[in-house]
Amino acid sequence: MTKKARPKLESLIERETFKLKASSGGGVLSFEVWGYASEGKTVVTCYNLAYINRLICQKDNGRVLGFDNAHDYHHKHYMGKVIPVNFISYEKTLERFEKEWQEIIKAVRKGKK
Repeated sequence: MTKKARPKLESLIERETFKLKASSGGGVLSFEVWGYASEGKTVVTCYNLAYINRLICQKDNGRVLGFDNAHDYHHKHYMGKVIPVNFISYEKTLERFEKEWQEIIKAVRKGKK
């Protein structure tokens, strides 16, 4: 008799929102990550990373920058536009998101958009 594989139980891993001070560019950072544990490692199945600031962007509910894998593909939101992105790993996507939103904040501080 062969053992039947159990379905993976997906659960919310992280849901955090950070309000940024005006001196830090203002807006909100939002992280939502879903997944499951497998062989001692976390497997991310769904994610939504967003930098929201309606003073910078009024389109896309104020989402200046975002990365997610909704609608069955990995994509980036930037100032109201959505483009597909190559996905390597959730960790690489998170690094890219952090780097890009920090660049946006630097530009805002310098008076650019």
